[in-house]
Amino acid sequence: MKYENHLIMAEGDMLMLHGRFSGHGAPANWIVLDIVRLQDGRLAEHWDVIDDGVTRAASVSGLPMFGDCFPDE
Repeated sequence: MKYENHLIMAEGDMLMLHGRFSGHGAPANWIVLDIVRLQDGRLAEHWDVIDDGVTRAASVSGLPMFGDCFPDE
């Protein structure tokens, strides 16, 4: 399995990480947004949103969900 981070945003004790998981055996890559809350320098809470990545043909906007190009390019 491979994880590629695209964006990290932080405000106060909250972090959001946007990335892509590939090589996990599912038909499509996973596009993931992790939201974490830190307390005293440790992970206190975690939420995530996981969506299957789309191909160029399936993209309604014609844009990739992650990065600047589709994974097959």
